[in-house]
Formats: sequence, structure tokens, C-alpha cells
Amino acid sequence: MREIFNEDGVFVKYKEKRVELENGQVLTHRSEEPTELWWELKEAIKGKKVKIVVYELEE
Repeated sequence: MREIFNEDGVFVKYKEKRVELENGQVLTHRSEEPTELWWELKEAIKGKKVKIVVYELEE
């Protein structure tokens, strides 16, 4: 087993926006946008059998 990718950061940007409609209902619009790190990871693991472990970093 060898390491092929080791980076810290945000892989997918996530946004939520609450919108109140004219009738009083509230909708939540959700948006996910992959970052450059996501694309680097995707290229690094493409076609390989891998084990991915994710840790949440303290801010």
C-alpha cells in the first residue's frame, strides 16, 4: 500500500440559502460546488482500488 494523495482543505463548497415565498412558505436552496482539490483527488484515484478515510479538521 502506498500513499497517492495527501491534502487538507475543502473539497466541496456547500451553500444554503433560505427564500421566503409570497405565500409565506420558506424554501431552502442547496448548492454544492467541487473545488480544485476535488478534481485533483479524482485524478489521483482514477482507475485505482483505494481506501479513503476522512477526518474533520478543527477550525
